[in-house]
Amino acid sequence: MPDDNLQEYYRARASEYEKIYYRDNRDRRQELLDEEIRLKALVSGKDVLELACGTGYWTRVMASSARSLTAVDLAPEMLVEAQRKSYDIEVSFVEASLFDRRLGGGEFDVVALGFWFSHQPRQSYDRLYEALIRPLRPGGVIWMIDNNPPAEGAVLFPESPDEHGNTFKRRYLDDGQEFVILKNYFSEQELRTLWGSRFYLKSLIHNEYYWSSVLAPKAG
Repeated sequence: MPDDNLQEYYRARASEYEKIYYRDNRDRRQELLDEEIRLKALVSGKDVLELACGTGYWTRVMASSARSLTAVDLAPEMLVEAQRKSYDIEVSFVEASLFDRRLGGGEFDVVALGFWFSHQPRQSYDRLYEALIRPLRPGGVIWMIDNNPPAEGAVLFPESPDEHGNTFKRRYLDDGQEFVILKNYFSEQELRTLWGSRFYLKSLIHNEYYWSSVLAPKAG
């Protein structure tokens, strides 16, 4: 599946994307609220770089306690939505890929990535890891959150993974547009295995609807 299909999907979905955080499911919503508390504590007084910030949901959470915050997204439509929100500190918004080397090196205490690990092709995790590690100061950490598979099972297309183990899902927008996007799901043990050679796992919470993690890069 071409990478630009995912970008096209998120550009088209920007105005309706934030509905995912407010589904009529109390337990799902509580998992997010619990994570907000943990994230505020993690970034308190820190310089934060948020990659793939989307509509700014997590941006606003982090802005309530961070010292500084730079939020990056490749989709201008997403940034428009994010900039409509009010924040407790001034947020620097940047239109760029999360792989853009101009985002700096060694300048941030926390790098945040919400709901993107599941979209990263399995064959290119090293590229993502480098993008997450490069901006960090010594002692810095990476925070991520993403989906667990639906209780009823993920509706995949095609039904079998590709040669790299990637799976894909059909998604529909409110106007009926249809997209097929890369979407991988992970067990707790698989996440531990995927990260074990590159990161110290400071925390991993694997709930019913979402998982979240805090990682620290290993030296070398």
